[in-house]
Amino acid sequence: MRADRLSPRLSLLMVTLILGTTPAWAESLVEAYQQAYRTDPLLAQARAELSAQMQDKPLARSALLPHVGAGAGVGFNTADITGFGAEPINHAYLSDSYSVNITQSVFDGQAWTALRQADTKIQASAAALTYTEQQLALQVAQAYFGVLEAQAQEYVAEKQKSLFESIYKQTDATLKIGTGDIIAVREAQARLDAAKADLIKARNGVAIAQRRLQRLTHHPIGVLDNLGHYVAMGPQPDDMTSWVQSAIKDQPLMHQAEAQLQTAQDQVEYNRRARWPVVDLQGIAQHSLGNPFPGIAINQAGVSLNLSVPFYQGGHTSASVQQAQAQTIASVDHVANVRDEVTLNTQTAFLNLKDSVAQLYATRESVASAKVSLEGTRKGYEVGTRSIIDLLQTATDYIRAEQDYNVAFYNQIIARIQLKAASGQINMADLEAINALLDRGANP
Repeated sequence: MRADRLSPRLSLLMVTLILGTTPAWAESLVEAYQQAYRTDPLLAQARAELSAQMQDKPLARSALLPHVGAGAGVGFNTADITGFGAEPINHAYLSDSYSVNITQSVFDGQAWTALRQADTKIQASAAALTYTEQQLALQVAQAYFGVLEAQAQEYVAEKQKSLFESIYKQTDATLKIGTGDIIAVREAQARLDAAKADLIKARNGVAIAQRRLQRLTHHPIGVLDNLGHYVAMGPQPDDMTSWVQSAIKDQPLMHQAEAQLQTAQDQVEYNRRARWPVVDLQGIAQHSLGNPFPGIAINQAGVSLNLSVPFYQGGHTSASVQQAQAQTIASVDHVANVRDEVTLNTQTAFLNLKDSVAQLYATRESVASAKVSLEGTRKGYEVGTRSIIDLLQTATDYIRAEQDYNVAFYNQIIARIQLKAASGQINMADLEAINALLDRGANP
């Protein structure tokens, strides 16, 4: 850790300890993602939904396992019985009954389909969780490098202000000694005022970018590690078709849509099997006292094989089958739509990454060229061969070139991550590889 960071951080730590909370510093990309992973509400929601969906399997299996129940009852009765002797029986008595029953499914077509359907629902929910994790990684990376880019643009805005201040002072000095003109001074003053406004805007941009990252990490943002020098890299492999094929194979959105299609197909079979007979085996053991006659105890046990065959249910089965078939068609179209979306996103990310390499090299050359042009124009202005308008314009071009370079510099890294995310292949190793490019000592 650098010494110049130590004092402010210790001060903030003391304040935090007084307030009773512990700060968490997101300095590197991996640290920022780990903080977001622990605190992101969408990710927590996806985990909870998967946990809830996991219970579909035991719920479906329960229809195929034994069901055991018990019953008991106690009653007070009065009886007036005639016909069993000369004297009628008039008696008040207590009655009780106890029973235990067990039912085991022997054949239930719907239950087996529901068990298979539970697996596909779990697969869809697991794919949704994976997609949420990958999107979080992409969002954290974009927000992290968004802060770095905003800070770099603030640095350029400060440079712009200093540059136009020096030009203004130079024109003002020439006016005072009688070799300049008021128009040049006012033009330089206008550019300086605009530069001051740009600096305020750039500082606000840094604050907004930091809050975007903080929204994901839910922790205070410390001093972020900046990007050091790196070699621009295009898609590896440099083959769009292979990336698209991998995306269709690996993208969690595709897995989710395919699992949902299988669930819809299973629902058709489930509804169709409502016409099938259901067979179960039932056993019962029962004790009763005082029923139907006072003082009489009955103990019995039995086993029965029961068959239930639904013949007509008012058209419910046919309607439910047709409804499930329509949902299956919709799911087929949804899979096709997701495939098209994944293909387009991957193709776009692939081309953007290739373009980012060219943009980085082009803007780097533009900065070098604009700097040479600025130096030459300033010397020309000093000797009287170039006007103040020429100098101000070349200074503006130089600043704009640096701003464009900053965009390209950070966009090249983001484009790498976007292609991985579009193809569904982004993982922790990718973030660590990008994190290795960070350098705490790098300037904006």
